[in-house]
Amino acid sequence: MNPEQEYFEHLAAGRFMIQRSRSTGGHVFYPRMAEPGTGATDLEWVEASGRGTVYSTTTIRQKPPTPHYNLALIDLEEGPRMMSRVDGIAPEEVRIGMAVTARVVREGDQSLVVFVPA
Repeated sequence: MNPEQEYFEHLAAGRFMIQRSRSTGGHVFYPRMAEPGTGATDLEWVEASGRGTVYSTTTIRQKPPTPHYNLALIDLEEGPRMMSRVDGIAPEEVRIGMAVTARVVREGDQSLVVFVPA
């Protein structure tokens, strides 16, 4: 099974998992076969803490009646950065440096990770 497929299976089960190298301790996101920078291939799945900080954000404005939403880069506590969105507040209220917490949500037939203010 490829790493991306495993990641989505974890999400479907309601778990936010990321990879960690057994030898270097470095965390990896987006799922892959080897750790960037070191090439370590001894990656294992570990549960992410879910804690993060907004690195950048932008508001995607849509034609009414479709609501606006934000697109954010989140620095995970473990080190990797991921793209997601922050729910639970107006898109314009999301701020760089804001502490956030991950949630696994189901939208249609897909599970994904979104964040809410911590």
